[in-house]
Amino acid sequence: MESSEDDGEEPLSRIAEWRDVTPLPQDDGPNPVVPIAYKEKFRETILQKKKKEFRKTMNYFRTIYKADERSPRSLRLTRRVIHLNPGNYTVWHFRRFLLEALNSDLDDELDFVQRIANSNSKNYQLWHHRRWVVERLGTNARAKELHLIKSILSLDAKNYYARSHRQWVLQAVGGWEDELDYCRQLLEEYIFNNSAWNQRYFVETRSPFLGGLTAMRASEVRYSVEAILSIPNNECPWRYLLGLYKDDIESLVNNREVSSECLKVINTKNEYILALKMLLDLLCYGFQPCQEFGDAVVAPWTSDAHPLDPDLATTICDILEHVDSLRASYWIWRKNKLPVC
Repeated sequence: MESSEDDGEEPLSRIAEWRDVTPLPQDDGPNPVVPIAYKEKFRETILQKKKKEFRKTMNYFRTIYKADERSPRSLRLTRRVIHLNPGNYTVWHFRRFLLEALNSDLDDELDFVQRIANSNSKNYQLWHHRRWVVERLGTNARAKELHLIKSILSLDAKNYYARSHRQWVLQAVGGWEDELDYCRQLLEEYIFNNSAWNQRYFVETRSPFLGGLTAMRASEVRYSVEAILSIPNNECPWRYLLGLYKDDIESLVNNREVSSECLKVINTKNEYILALKMLLDLLCYGFQPCQEFGDAVVAPWTSDAHPLDPDLATTICDILEHVDSLRASYWIWRKNKLPVC
């Protein structure tokens, strides 16, 4: 087990076990194009009586790396370097060789990586290394992993690295049983959390316990509809609703619950832009609307100032061009593409 003392500030040149090592300086060539600007903490300066020696911690690492020295002190050195520069992929790579060669305690390694993650949670090298460790620990690491990721996401719900790692953990070592409840909890806390909606879809489509998307579609449509009714201008449940029919557009068109949801929101005359977008998609997919849909869409907009095309899809594009002015050019383009819908 590595000691926390390995993370200290004592220069390696003053530590007895490193006196036999000749540091290997970095060779940038005679005219480096982009020299690396190391932080001062990353450098070692030793003052002697008649001269000043300038050393870098990495110089020691290059020496042991070149010699392929797989020893406890090498492992401790990688720990020190990682604390100074957590993004150095070569050091992480060599550390994995050392962990295997020394038959190190991988539970301790998870604890070490977690301490790094506490201050550097968006470091790709860190997450890649953690996957390597979890692969060797198997299901024994499941609880610790899910707890760590939950802690990180509670501080930063948009941390893509933690989110993708959680999906990998579920597929690699399990833990699906409570994941849908966890997604529900996240959405109760913040219904606009698109990452949580993405995670929910991932669980619905990948969990071995839920029966697949087809089996869950009816209940998920109801869940989406409730979310839409609560906040109609939240794009997440609208996109999620489309995703539920990704490979079965015919069922989407034939599901009257979806089209009636659009009608309800449009009839409120408030926050209806996303409902119009969904209705336009349905029309392009082949939905045949009744007169009620035409009345709901056209009635509020009929005036001499805004003459509207009798075709409902074209009418919706005209309305969206006016009320969603930021994307006006897109709706003009979309209208021009309507014949191929």
